[in-house]
Order: sequence, then C-alpha cells, then structure tokens
Amino acid sequence: MAASTSLFICQACGAEHRKWVGRCESCGEWNSVTEEAAKQAAPGGLKGAKRGRKLTFESLSGASEPPPRLVTGIAELDRVFGGGLVPGSALLLGGDPGIGKSTIALQAAATLSKAGVRCVYLSGEEAIDQVRLRARRLGQETAPLGLAAATNVRDIIASLSAERADLVIIDSIQTMYLDSLDSAPGTVSQVRGAGQELIRHAKESGTIIMLIGHVTKEGQIAGPKLLEHMVDTVLYFEGERGHQFRILRAVKNRFGPTDEIGVFEMTDHGLDEVPNPSALFLDRRDEDVAGTVVFAGIEGSRPMLMEIQALVAPSALGTPRRAVVGWDSGRLAMVLAVLDTRCGLAMSGHDVYLNVAGGFSIREPAADLAVAAALISSLAARPLPHDGIVFGEVGLAGEVRPVSQAEARLSEAGKLGFGRAIVPSRKSSKNAKPTASTMNLNAIGELGALVDLIYGNDGRR
Repeated sequence: MAASTSLFICQACGAEHRKWVGRCESCGEWNSVTEEAAKQAAPGGLKGAKRGRKLTFESLSGASEPPPRLVTGIAELDRVFGGGLVPGSALLLGGDPGIGKSTIALQAAATLSKAGVRCVYLSGEEAIDQVRLRARRLGQETAPLGLAAATNVRDIIASLSAERADLVIIDSIQTMYLDSLDSAPGTVSQVRGAGQELIRHAKESGTIIMLIGHVTKEGQIAGPKLLEHMVDTVLYFEGERGHQFRILRAVKNRFGPTDEIGVFEMTDHGLDEVPNPSALFLDRRDEDVAGTVVFAGIEGSRPMLMEIQALVAPSALGTPRRAVVGWDSGRLAMVLAVLDTRCGLAMSGHDVYLNVAGGFSIREPAADLAVAAALISSLAARPLPHDGIVFGEVGLAGEVRPVSQAEARLSEAGKLGFGRAIVPSRKSSKNAKPTASTMNLNAIGELGALVDLIYGNDGRR
C-alpha cells in the first residue's frame, strides 16, 4: 500500500492526525482540522544524509559582553524591551484587531529611521498607499522608511540579503507563506515554516525582526505555540476599545524583565506614551464615594495605583448576578465566599458589579483586600477616605497575607499625595522607610478587622 501523501493538522494546537476528524483529540476544538501535504523524508533518513560538521563546545566561564541595545526613543517601548532592541533578536507582537499593533510598530520604525537606522516595513495586509495614509495621520510621512507589500518569504529574505536592514517589521506573520509548503497562508505549517525562516535570517544577519501576529477569540496568538517559543520576546497589546489607554506587556523576554508594561494613550495622531499612568488611572479622587477604593499594585518593576469600583445591590433574582470587568471572576467568587462565611456578611443575596477604572486589567492577588474593601464599603454605604490606599492578599480562612514590594507601593502612593493605607500585618510594612513619617498605616491580620473598620462601632449587618 502506498504511504499517505497528506496529513491532517489542527489549526488551533498543531496536532497531527492521520485522517480527518471533526474534533481535535488534543485540544478538543471543533472543525479545526485541515488537510496539508506531508513532508517527504530523505531516502535512508539521517544515515543516508550528508555528514554533519563537528561542533566546538565552550565553557560557561567565558567572558561575553552584554548585548548592545538599539534605543527607539519611545521611553515606554524601550522599558518593555528592557532598555532597547537587541540586534539579531526576533520579537512577536500580538493583540486584538484595531488595538494599535501596526500603529506602534510604524511609529517605532519611523522614529528609528529618522535617527539613521535602516528600517523596512513589509505589509502583507495593506497596500503601500494605505500604509502611507497611516504614516501621514501619524505625522511620519517624511521618515526615510522602506515600504513593500509582499507575502512570499523567499522573496523577502532575498531582498533583505541584497539590501541589509537593521529593523524589519512583518505585518503580519499569518499572511506570510513559503512556496515549498502546499498549504494556505495562516495555517499551522505556514506560520511555523515562515517564522523559522525569518528568525533564522535574523540570527545569521543580525537584523531585528518584529513579527505582528493575530490573536484568537481566546486572546492567544493565532498559530502554533511553537512560534512563541522560537522568538526572543513576546509582547501583548492590551486595552478596551472604549478606553483610550493601551497596555503593552512583555510576557517573555530573553534580554529583559518579563511582565514589564508600557502605558500608551490612543489619540487622533497615534499612540502617545504615558510616563505617569497612576495619575491618569485615578480620577475624581477629591470626594468620598462608597464602593470606591484605590489599589496600589505592581506591574513589572513599576508601582501603579488603580481605582477599583464595586456596587452591591439587593437582588430580586434567584441567582444573583456577578459582573466583573478588569479582574478574575473566579477570584471575586472566592472573596465573596470568604466575606459570607468568615465575616458573616450576607453577600449571597446581592448582585455584585466590579470594575477596574480606565480599562486596566489586574492580575496579581494583592488586589484581594482592595476588592474586599470596595465590596464592604458598597454594602455598608460607607465610603473609605479618598486619600487612602489598600493592598493585601486574602486567604480562604479570612487571613490577610503580606505581599511583595510593600515599600514601593507605599512610596508611590506617598508621591501622589495619599496619606493613609490599609495593609497586611507585617513588620516591613510598618517600617516602610520612604513614607512611614507621612502615611498613616492601618495593619490588619484578618478580614473581620476590615469589616469592623468600615462599619465602625455600629456592628455588622
């Protein structure tokens, strides 16, 4: 029997199947398996192939210089990169449609090209005239930036080999294709193959390759997960379309810190960097409002203050509603259960709405205490002081656990004029050097103390 000349590849996870199936056995996705041509193995396998060359092994003690950096001139962007772009590196930038991926890439390339850096922008989705229209809107039409509309990887690498560039923008990797693969652009095989060829060229030539990638409905970069492992840096552009703020987050960085963020503001002339995001995320802090709490968080290496809003209202439904924007809904359910069980608050009969102002998303558990304070404040209809901050992690037993970098959180709050703080019971929080003389710290060890603090001497409901 002749061997099969085709494989069936899942476009969601990249798993291979010998025959077509309606549901992938690896990831469970429906209607994601497509037929692709199988690669033909060389006769005789590795034994019949050409003999490889001998490798030279070196020790870890060898001296090496730190990689040089190419500074873009956009401070928030350089912060996320770890101080600038490293020659020969490959970056992957993903985000929702219309979030600003192409805009920030074009702004960075145009700024560098004005400084004498050879930059090339390759678009597989737009015509050259359309890219020029965007550049004109951004005020970058005079930048000496090389433009081309191409999707064939073989042509792209040949052109880059003939005319070397320092920075190459590929918009987007899902539109690129290798003519040696018998599959459509955007499939797992094409994305993997095109990514491998472009990254290989970056390592051999020292060119910086920035790949712009589409995302799935779950928010993950479309294509094989292998692509994120191959590149040196993976960036995600986050934000809500209804808000003007955009967050650029590094989830992987071989040449810098991970989870570092850069904050931008979308305007009619492009993306403007926000050097002090805490001041922008806090609005109307001159009045006391029940259910509103300021949380002192840490994003990457940067302390940041964000406003958490909660509304607790009596429910007429058998199953009360829980609506969350900017926080984990599962963690909200945990905090509500602890308040109900450990603190005696009747949260199960109320609708709960929770929102992080400004369209920001909070991921760290240090926001547990701030969320609990906002919920208790809304339920009791008693506002917390507008010049106070809250942070701390809540356990299932109702205990308040310490969090890292408490001094940095207090220092940032002190710079913005906050004079009070509700913090976990910990010696380091009480002895915070930068703000101990100016801030009134209220250290609590269990969630019941927070309830007593908000309700005062009137008792709990």
